[in-house]
Amino acid sequence: MANFKLTVQYDGSRYKGWQRLGKGEATIQGKLEEVLSRMSGSEIEIIGASRTDAGVHALKQIANVKLDHHTEAEIKAYVNKYLPQDISVSRVETVPERFHARYHVKDKTYLYRIWNEEHPHPFMRKYSMHVEQKLDLPLMRQACQAFLGEHDFTAFSNAKSKKKSMVRHIYALEMEETAGLVDIRIRGNGFLHNMVRKMVGLLIEVGLGKKDVNDVTAILQAKQRYPGLMAEAQGLYLEAISYKDRT
Repeated sequence: MANFKLTVQYDGSRYKGWQRLGKGEATIQGKLEEVLSRMSGSEIEIIGASRTDAGVHALKQIANVKLDHHTEAEIKAYVNKYLPQDISVSRVETVPERFHARYHVKDKTYLYRIWNEEHPHPFMRKYSMHVEQKLDLPLMRQACQAFLGEHDFTAFSNAKSKKKSMVRHIYALEMEETAGLVDIRIRGNGFLHNMVRKMVGLLIEVGLGKKDVNDVTAILQAKQRYPGLMAEAQGLYLEAISYKDRT
């Protein structure tokens, strides 16, 4: 039985997230397992690198699955034939038996997109958060600096964050704006449930003048869940994942 690494892309708009739920619940993992089980003739379980939430998209989600009697080309062709059009497997690779999509992650990069114009964008409404008031991007960039490095991110967790440690390391946090579209990229060694959306929510509050740049450090240091704005799910994308023993 071989271990296969799948690179998966999806539009999360009509799904309740990555993780398989009960029968009849539309999830990315559930759809993939359904197709792979049909292909193999037996119940198949896949392991995903990140449990993206309902409405969140992925440009590069990674999963691994163990299958017998199938080649990389056969798997890729079959799943892309039978998966819904809003889910795609862009690559299938044979990897060592010990490779684990979740446990061997080195770092992840999330992209958050904000449409920052007064008028709505009909083609971005499912793929960005619309903020009508002009954001103060220089102030937001200043606020980004407070997140860099290793911190206890309890303030940006929620009740579903079951991890023993709330400490995470943010390696990079960058912003760029092009023709009204603001892209925020966050790369770190791991993220708590809703952590990215809560971080972006606070940055938006800074950009709207509702919070001060110095408030970011104070909120982090308080280590109490911050009840502020949580950015909308449709603006979030899992963009990239790298691994300790292979890319």
